[in-house]
Amino acid sequence: MSEIEYDSDQQLISISLRLFLMDVREALIFDPQSTELAFTLPNESPAAERLLLNYVNRLFYVKANGGKIELQIKRKRLSGEGDNTALGVLFEHRQEQPLISLEIKNAVFTDLFFDQNNIVYVHVNGDSRSFMLNKKTPIHTLKF
Repeated sequence: MSEIEYDSDQQLISISLRLFLMDVREALIFDPQSTELAFTLPNESPAAERLLLNYVNRLFYVKANGGKIELQIKRKRLSGEGDNTALGVLFEHRQEQPLISLEIKNAVFTDLFFDQNNIVYVHVNGDSRSFMLNKKTPIHTLKF
């Protein structure tokens, strides 16, 4: 699931992804039970964030007014427990021009799971929209 917020006063686009930790481990190191990466823990692997960003950048992007936004991780956090533990990842981007269009691709985990669906929530100036992306339809464009 991903959530995108746009604040017109600060010209800030915030993008948050919530990814099941077992799926992240499967995608990055092919072992859903591994604790090797230790996301958000004091012993987090130095390679963990780079591996995550490389994977996400292949399968997820946001384009504002046709220009691709460079994703940089601002914050990570874990929530839930056991098999339901999710890794929350927050990206931020300052938008300097008025927003005309927002194109979102979210094909995260569609390379692993044929029936993967990704719910995307977009918040722009108090207007909320949501849509589902999957292997057949990985991209959606919003006009403002």
